[in-house]
Amino acid sequence: MTTNELKKRFIEVYGGDDRQLRVFSAAGRVNLIGEHIDYCGGKVFPAALNLRTTVVARKNGTDKINLAATTIGDRVSLAIDNLDAYRDLKWGDYQAGVAFTMQQDGYEIVGCDLLYDTTVPFGSGLSSSASIEVATAMTLATFSAEAGGKGVDLVQLAVLGQRSENTYNGVNCGIMDQFASSLGKKDNAILLNCKTLEYEYIPLELGKYSLVIANCNKPRSLQDSKYNERRAETEEALEKLKTVIPSADCLADISPAQFNELGKKVLSGKVYDRAKHVIEECARVLESAEALKKGEIEKFGEYLNQSHYSLRDLYEVTGDYLDALSARSREFDGCIGSRMTGAGFGGCTVSLVLKDKVDEFIKYVDEKYYSDMGVRAAFYKTSIENGAQEIKE
Repeated sequence: MTTNELKKRFIEVYGGDDRQLRVFSAAGRVNLIGEHIDYCGGKVFPAALNLRTTVVARKNGTDKINLAATTIGDRVSLAIDNLDAYRDLKWGDYQAGVAFTMQQDGYEIVGCDLLYDTTVPFGSGLSSSASIEVATAMTLATFSAEAGGKGVDLVQLAVLGQRSENTYNGVNCGIMDQFASSLGKKDNAILLNCKTLEYEYIPLELGKYSLVIANCNKPRSLQDSKYNERRAETEEALEKLKTVIPSADCLADISPAQFNELGKKVLSGKVYDRAKHVIEECARVLESAEALKKGEIEKFGEYLNQSHYSLRDLYEVTGDYLDALSARSREFDGCIGSRMTGAGFGGCTVSLVLKDKVDEFIKYVDEKYYSDMGVRAAFYKTSIENGAQEIKE
């Protein structure tokens, strides 16, 4: 929907006119490489997408935050003096969590009416939750500043979004999704150090290749998946590795050479596999960033393939649908790399495909994947865009 269409819908829901309406937006994201390492202190490589959450907002002068959406019929009203009470909402719990977390952090939360429109597919691994969190935080921080409280700081909005998802929604996610949603930059990826929050923008100059995102259409839920189990396994691995590498504060501090020498002395079985993936994936991120800086796109494509194999065999977060979709992508003669992106257990793949073969690629993969799995993939025409912003027209 266009901004004007969203404003009209807002008035249909809440009444009044459009004179005091504000519009805020935050991005979904694709992680190019560096999966399941953000919560291990690693560097990741996400980019913000044109798939977004947009919020039309108006202060209402009450002690309520009212929520509505264009895609569902649910209406929710949050009492500002009781924001801790909405953890079990079917819809609206992410917004409530952000508001509560910001309130605890000293923001002035004011009453407002909010209408959400999200084009990030839910359960796709493209961070619909982070886009909702950051768009909400951007809105509430802007209103807080106007009420004399804390204002907008894009890094802080990302931190607050992560904290609310961890503590309010019970998903032990890292910082990557919210950071990309908030601080994304058009036509650039972000090389983000999840341990220090230092970051560097790296131009996505892919030459004759394009990024193609495909959804395997197997819905997933982080709360219901083994995400938290994987995180616990990496924490166990770190504690054991610190007995032989005491200088390590996180798995990302350990080099592949150190791990190859010492890993099997203290780790075994699945815990060893999880740590091996994390440590080698951290190295692949740095190698990928260097390859892009040098224009070595084919090498970058091979790193994508290696990442998927590791996520499949060592971290075990892909599953039959993602494996089939990425395998069919890789076998196409114009695709130089394909991997799952996101937390896994369903969701999306990202592939590097020759620009002049994208339509042929989509047709081929769609047919082969449907033959394999009996469901259709969805393919998204995406671009790399800016992160959180107020839209002024």
